[in-house]
Amino acid sequence: MPIRFFLLIFGLLIIAGCDENTQSESRSLKDILNRNTEQIVRNFDVDQIKRGESVFQTNCENCHGKNAEGTVDWRKPNADGKFPPPPLNGTAHAWHHSTAVLKKTILKGGPPEISSMPAWEGILTEQQVDDVVVWIKSLWPDEIYATWYQNFEDK
Repeated sequence: MPIRFFLLIFGLLIIAGCDENTQSESRSLKDILNRNTEQIVRNFDVDQIKRGESVFQTNCENCHGKNAEGTVDWRKPNADGKFPPPPLNGTAHAWHHSTAVLKKTILKGGPPEISSMPAWEGILTEQQVDDVVVWIKSLWPDEIYATWYQNFEDK
């Protein structure tokens, strides 16, 4: 029963964290978890990671935490029905989204009915957004990154 409860909550979080209009490439939980997660080599630019960390610390850490750990009760909606900022370090659902969706969420903000994520378009440059996304991906454990890569980038 605990595993069923976890999967139910996990599925609801995926639905809550994904706007149907921005997640056209969404996959089922079964598809995501059943992929081969062999080691994927990350060819990240070290300078880009450093720039992304700096942009994150300046603009994002107030909500998502210094190390992208999110808020304590990020799974529980606030009184206004909106979810607090989730972790971006591989322990929540950010890795369930393609690079394009991650960038769009940063630029356009989260779905206003369930999220307080502001839009950063016109504030951050496209390069800064790309840098932040690379920094976030650099935090993900190897297995999470490999699963994400195989489900969203390796098409």
